[in-house]
Amino acid sequence: MEIAATSTEYVHVNVQAAIGGAAITLAAPPKLAILPVGSTANPAAEDWITGEWSESWARILVGPNGGAVTLSPGRYTVWVSFAAGTETPVYRAGKITVY
Repeated sequence: MEIAATSTEYVHVNVQAAIGGAAITLAAPPKLAILPVGSTANPAAEDWITGEWSESWARILVGPNGGAVTLSPGRYTVWVSFAAGTETPVYRAGKITVY
């Protein structure tokens, strides 16, 4: 994904959770972290931002006009975490470029 630093828009991450092959609905909101590319560690507790569900998408609004975070030009890795029963998986979901 590529977005302008002056744009305010949602960053979406597709999340599919299943138990025994059957899809489950996740109730607790997802958490997302957006870190500069090159960061090798998992996100720290203070890096996580609470997002929201939009069907099977975890999403977070980014940008200067009401976004949860404003990003400077650069490349970022997007992480997602969510509660799924007794599990709390953490995934690198992809990269975004801000220009």
